[in-house]
Amino acid sequence: MQHKVIDINDVVIRFAGDSGDGMQLTGTLFANMSAVYGNGLSTFPDYPAEIRAPKGTVAGVSGFQVHIGSHKVNTPGDFCDMLVAMNPAALKANAKWLKRNATVLVNEDAFDELGMAKAGLTGNPFEELHIEDRNIICAPITKLTEDSLKDSGLDLVAIHKCKNMFTLGMACYIYNRPIDYVYNYIEGKFRKKHPEMIAPNRKVVFDGFNYAANIQAVANTYNVAPAKLDKGTYRNITGNQAVAWGLIAAAGKAGLPLFCGSYPITPATAILEELAIHKNLNVKTMQTEDEIAGICSAIGAAFAGNLAVTTTSGPGLSLKSEALGLAVMTELPLVVVDVQRAGPCTGMPTKTEQTDLNEALYGRNGESPMVILAAHSPAHCFDMAFRAAKIALEHMVPVMLLSEGFLGNGSEPWKVPSMNDYPEIHPRFAREQEGPFRPFRRDPETLSREWAVPGMKGFEHRVGGLEKNHDGVLSNEPANHELMVSERAGKVERVAMEIPPLTVDGDQSGDILVVGWGGTYGHILTAVEEMRAEGRNISFAHFDYISPLPSNTSEVFSGFRRIIVCELNSGQFAGYLRNRLPGHDYFQCNKVQGQTFLVKDIVDCVTEKA
Repeated sequence: MQHKVIDINDVVIRFAGDSGDGMQLTGTLFANMSAVYGNGLSTFPDYPAEIRAPKGTVAGVSGFQVHIGSHKVNTPGDFCDMLVAMNPAALKANAKWLKRNATVLVNEDAFDELGMAKAGLTGNPFEELHIEDRNIICAPITKLTEDSLKDSGLDLVAIHKCKNMFTLGMACYIYNRPIDYVYNYIEGKFRKKHPEMIAPNRKVVFDGFNYAANIQAVANTYNVAPAKLDKGTYRNITGNQAVAWGLIAAAGKAGLPLFCGSYPITPATAILEELAIHKNLNVKTMQTEDEIAGICSAIGAAFAGNLAVTTTSGPGLSLKSEALGLAVMTELPLVVVDVQRAGPCTGMPTKTEQTDLNEALYGRNGESPMVILAAHSPAHCFDMAFRAAKIALEHMVPVMLLSEGFLGNGSEPWKVPSMNDYPEIHPRFAREQEGPFRPFRRDPETLSREWAVPGMKGFEHRVGGLEKNHDGVLSNEPANHELMVSERAGKVERVAMEIPPLTVDGDQSGDILVVGWGGTYGHILTAVEEMRAEGRNISFAHFDYISPLPSNTSEVFSGFRRIIVCELNSGQFAGYLRNRLPGHDYFQCNKVQGQTFLVKDIVDCVTEKA
């Protein structure tokens, strides 16, 4: 049979195996080399929810899905064109995601009696999982890796850790990926501390590539051309990296040091780790003993004149709630980043959801309004982190940025911006005034107070959790308390004067407006585009600003008969909209499975509600 190179518009590949099989690294390298090649891409790492699930079991399967295209890619893909399964459990866990014409590459060495039993499979696994009609490639990857590295001087354990690189070489051949990127990665990773590992890893990638080129099961290879992206310098970026860099950029624009006080928690820890790398950019980080210490240290840093940040996920946000009230009462600039995960309690720590919205809006005692923003893609996390810092510093208000596990761990190409295109940030430092300093004197337009930090002579004052009047004097006067509560709420609402208006993708009025917020953006956009291609008239509006809402929201909603709100929870944003903007006909599209939407989920839901 003559070999063919087939041009395709996009492909979805899912790498899956046991937690020790290196599938996250394999997927990341495949994604990064595709980004270098110029493809549009979106990724979805899928980690086990248990810290140490039993080896070889379905609960211990780790996956990494990559969607690359010759166009802009908005989602990691619903179903995969190729599944790499390093053991029976990986095959069983992911067989349901295969397209009808998919390729399945399995490590047949792992499909022994013990491996099959751990996965709960009893017969022919392909027949048992009803995938025998797919293009099955059974390769003895463990044995081939051993043969490749038999003269490397590595012990058997170290050799077996290279199975993923052999697999990566095979995938590079099948999808015409430039393996020079992998070689460069290997050089950079091992040059300083383990140079002896460079040659073995290069060899095993090369041998995997050649093995795929010489087996009959790989009849054709595929080419995904580079996407036609705007001119510029691109790099692959995760949402957590983007948050960190956006905060650093904001601190630079404001001329302030950046302080992050945080406690490690999945899936937000990488933000703290990324910030800790950049001490040379006037960044200070402190890994605290718990979540409460993290936010309290950040509040102290804000009082001292820093751009102050604390990062967390849902359970940690619960612990921060009392100190969040302190930040509201003291009216200090603070950025809180919540990378949401499945709950309640510990829930499923590595799985994504949007179930912290109510906690972000209402999870504090008393009247404690905050500005709430949400990022909608990994690259967009940079812009929203920058925006969160700007609002906090210029309005003297705590701001919460909602991300999600899907965004924080996922990646996409990011056009490296020029900071000349970003606005200046002007912290509201106190200015000279007649008479004694009044710490809660407010700007008449924004209701923001001034920021006086220690060392500013003549601006000594007290802040704390007790109510005060404009002079900073403790006050239990009922009328003063009501006034201060009103002004703190008004300060949040007046942020709406500076945020962009809500825009509608499609007709500005009609029968159906599909609405989303946060990381549902790409899936909803793709679903809407699919429905339009079928001749349906569907409009789409996405919210990056939650509290306050864009000032034209009610006007936009008034143009549509039905508003379908899509979110990865039981209807928290829909409930918020009903409360804030009654009188519109809201319908819900919800999913609470620790997974992103499938495009099909949204299409089916809109079809049902239409």
